[in-house]
Amino acid sequence: MGGSIARGLAKGSMISESDIIVSNPSRGKLKELKVNFPMITTTQSNTDAVAGADIVILSVKPWLIESVARELKLKSKQILISVAAGISFEQLAHYVVDPEMPMFRLIPNTAISEQESMTLIASRNTTNEQELFILSLFNEMGMAMLIPEDKMEAATALASCGIAFVLKYIQAAMQAGIEMGIRPKDAMQMVAQSVKGAATLILNNDTHPSVEIDKVTTPGGITIKGLNELEHTGFTSAVIKAMKESR
Repeated sequence: MGGSIARGLAKGSMISESDIIVSNPSRGKLKELKVNFPMITTTQSNTDAVAGADIVILSVKPWLIESVARELKLKSKQILISVAAGISFEQLAHYVVDPEMPMFRLIPNTAISEQESMTLIASRNTTNEQELFILSLFNEMGMAMLIPEDKMEAATALASCGIAFVLKYIQAAMQAGIEMGIRPKDAMQMVAQSVKGAATLILNNDTHPSVEIDKVTTPGGITIKGLNELEHTGFTSAVIKAMKESR
């Protein structure tokens, strides 16, 4: 996820590519990043990476966050952004030198590298100015939303895990298309564009899915037959259960 965030930041306009420093123990991953973003500075030293940074993004596995955060000895003036799922502000406060330093918890999804993420943000010890800046920064990479920390788990199921569920639908629809004689690549493009179009209708018009479904559903038509079969096989129930299990 850290590499995806770096790519998204480099494609944006608010931070210069040359101002981005990425640390990773894998030389191979750093080399791969430099191929398309040669101005990004890379290092294998976490402490070197954060030494002069205004904003520090920790994108590590949850079980590594404590050791990495303690090693860095961040300064009070720096802004800490944690991308470690399930690690609370209370926990983070114990891992840093100054528990009152400004902190954000960030949950993007993998589409952030294409600037199409739904990014969830919670804040602690931050000013309105800092919140607006971070929101603007990640709005450049899709859509960002500031939410209370106690809603992070539920929202993560919708936005971060949710992208996998959408991709699973695309995969299933592709398989149906292939079975009906459509070439795999053509089926993928048809389904992916349909999903993109559905999302665009809702986001651009601030409408409800049921309104858009009604527009394409005619009495006795093929769409209503398919929708009824989805419900007959438990589609809505399966999606709800999947979301709740992902909390």
